[in-house]
Amino acid sequence: MNIFESENKIVIENLEHFNLSDIFDCGQCFRFNKINKAGEDDDFEGVAFGKYLRAFQKDNKIYFETNLEDFNNIWRDFFDLDRDYKKIFNTLRQQDEILKKASDFCPGVRILKQEPFECLISFIFSQQNNIPRIKRIIERLCENFGEPVLYKDSTYYSFPSPEKIASLTLEELDVLKSGFRAEYILDAAKKIVSGEINLKSVYNMTTKDGAEYLKQIRGVGDKIAACVMLFAYNKLDSFPIDVWIKRVLEKYYPADFSPQNGFGEYAGIANEYLYYYERKQ
Repeated sequence: MNIFESENKIVIENLEHFNLSDIFDCGQCFRFNKINKAGEDDDFEGVAFGKYLRAFQKDNKIYFETNLEDFNNIWRDFFDLDRDYKKIFNTLRQQDEILKKASDFCPGVRILKQEPFECLISFIFSQQNNIPRIKRIIERLCENFGEPVLYKDSTYYSFPSPEKIASLTLEELDVLKSGFRAEYILDAAKKIVSGEINLKSVYNMTTKDGAEYLKQIRGVGDKIAACVMLFAYNKLDSFPIDVWIKRVLEKYYPADFSPQNGFGEYAGIANEYLYYYERKQ
């Protein structure tokens, strides 16, 4: 991997197993959207950690519209750029025939390291919901209660803090049109602000213990806790089971199959390969 700065962009050459469409379309993140520009294969923009980013791929290079300081402090870790995904890819595709097909279908998947509170609230919104509607709810949340993020001639919005959400009433949250989920995000924010839940402490927990800890929050069950452990805390052995993954397991694997035992320390990445493959089929 070769990284350099050119024309106000960070450019990456020779990075294998990285594809923006695979990363942002596999259900792990809701605030990056594809923008259409001629001549670029994959072009996305969004906000994370209070910063705007446009990223695109062209001529086998990856471009980030950011400065070197923000790249090193935020985006390098956010995209998990220093992990050897070639090794993971080669390991998983040898497990079985369906995982081989799935990994070959989306070899550019990487697990993002998202901000824990944003990830938690986002997946609370995901309950009994589809991705377009989740994105609209989160966008309304940010536009109404986040801080403006200015980039060139456009205004974007950061994800609101726990303190901001905890200060709101259910009536004020009606603007989100999120139904019963509003009560859950309010409970989460209040528990975090009061110190009853300490999201930083989860980094030092095992995957199992961290998931159980998060389930103290109203509305957080096995699936949401597993998603947060995987997509915020980068616990790669976490294996969230939603309707798509349940379908995959029933369709391709025996009834007594254990994803954690079968896929091992990279079960979460296997999960994303399988989810994206099945959904796109």
